Amino acid sequence: LIRKKINLINNFKLIFSAHGLPEKNIKKGDPYQWQIERSVNKIMEEINDNNNIDYILSYQSRVGPLKWIGPSTEDVIVQNSKKGKHLVIVPIAFVSEHSETLVELDIEYEKLARKNGCKNYTRIEALGINEYFIESLSDLILNKDNYKFKNNLYPPKNRCPSNFIKCPCLN
Repeated sequence: LIRKKINLINNFKLIFSAHGLPEKNIKKGDPYQWQIERSVNKIMEEINDNNNIDYILSYQSRVGPLKWIGPSTEDVIVQNSKKGKHLVIVPIAFVSEHSETLVELDIEYEKLARKNGCKNYTRIEALGINEYFIESLSDLILNKDNYKFKNNLYPPKNRCPSNFIKCPCLN
């Protein structure tokens, strides 16, 4: 989905936007940020043929007074809008369309981008019912015994490092 969009445009910034978490959760051993970073790295290995795609991972949906992981998607949008970049937003941690894609990314963040000089704003759709995504899920289910860890826990092949003590696969 990303490759189809970016092959048609120039001077763009690819912005992977994941839901944020308070930093304290990560410091207590939650593997979420590590998992998101690995996902972005894997995607970029697949699509970044010449290593010249300008991209960044950012986090959205901050609420409350706590310090959240970053950079924030809002800040990244403002910075790159002012540079005249075509913004291409990828909802990396969102499987289906919902308020954080349809409202936050499509309406609020596009408005923020335009307010800061962005002329071109594109959002990649969530995976939803994409045939390759559905095939991947099906394959995971059909081959789940290859991943069995203990009891009825089926973690991914790539397990979290041991410092992520909140990962259920490590307990």
